[in-house]
Amino acid sequence: MSNETAFKVFKLSAIGYCCTQIMLKMALDDEDTVNEDLIRSVNGLCNGIAGRQKTCGILIGGIMILGLYAGRGKDEEYYKENYGDMVHEFTDWFEEEFESIDCVDLIGVNKFDDGENSYMIKCGNIIEKSYEKVIELLTENGYEFGIRENE
Repeated sequence: MSNETAFKVFKLSAIGYCCTQIMLKMALDDEDTVNEDLIRSVNGLCNGIAGRQKTCGILIGGIMILGLYAGRGKDEEYYKENYGDMVHEFTDWFEEEFESIDCVDLIGVNKFDDGENSYMIKCGNIIEKSYEKVIELLTENGYEFGIRENE
């Protein structure tokens, strides 16, 4: 894990971005792209979807990054042939690596609005590993991370 990634995670967390937002914001920042609407729209996916500690927002964010590169975005295009395989591989890796895909299992029961943020240490480590895995998957599948087609 790079110190640079850890610093980005810490910085974005410190200014209030949640797990899903951090994943996407780092991906957009790495390609010098700004998409405030996308970052806003994923806010409800944070903390295990609406703070209910269900499916981890980091997993969702990783899948969304894969979609930025290989998913469908226009009427006249189709998702790339390897998109489904990458999503399955990332999801399988995530569950094997962290032993669950559910926020509650990953960080324990948490009240996100109580001001106690120790869970972010666990989340930060998961974000770092997951972000690096997404980059690895994209690279292995012929994508140049930071440069997308049809932007």
